Amino acid sequence: MATTPSTTALRREARRPARRVPAPETEPAAAEDASSIGEAREAAKGCRRCQLWRIATQTVFGEGPGNAEVVFVGEQPGDQEDLAGRPFVGPAGRMFDSILDDAAIDRRKVYVTNAVKHFKFEPRGKRRIHSKPNAGEVRACRWWLDKELDLIKPSLAVALGSTAAQSLLGKAVPVLKLRGGVIEREDGLRVFITIHPSLILRIREPADKDAERERFLKDMRKVKRLMAA
Repeated sequence: MATTPSTTALRREARRPARRVPAPETEPAAAEDASSIGEAREAAKGCRRCQLWRIATQTVFGEGPGNAEVVFVGEQPGDQEDLAGRPFVGPAGRMFDSILDDAAIDRRKVYVTNAVKHFKFEPRGKRRIHSKPNAGEVRACRWWLDKELDLIKPSLAVALGSTAAQSLLGKAVPVLKLRGGVIEREDGLRVFITIHPSLILRIREPADKDAERERFLKDMRKVKRLMAA
């Protein structure tokens, strides 16, 4: 019977970029001609728009229905997402799922993606520590996010944190100041501004963590109402 590699084994392999077989170069036309999320996801496997593909295990594309009403946009895949090839499956993703459930939002009916599709990290011993993508990397990967939005045509996009907001709006915005508000883009897409759920996980004091979770739940309930508008 075949066995599934352990997470430890996958992480060990992920730290050895020289042993990976590079994905083929993506012809621009293949991505531009994609007429579905599935075709775009396949084309993105060979993305070379920035240098992050050199250290990441794989491209982590968005996930969800191709006709979703709302698109949630995070920053970038983390360690577990990089290994699994799926967005929001690590600790922040589990927190996100829990709060969506409390807000009565069915994740199976929404599309979840990231502003940057490759994991950027710094090796630290046996660990891979998240490193914030820079403006050039966000700008290079915005092509894919625009492609996702063009194919899905959602009525609402939710920016989870500053990197997502920058990618969706084309400029840096004060997330904490604008949190809970909606900015309408020139193309008519409404962008709801909030924090990334990973912020909740970084809070050590239990009472403060619970309070921040409640604030994020309040934001998601606003998203639920906007979905019905």
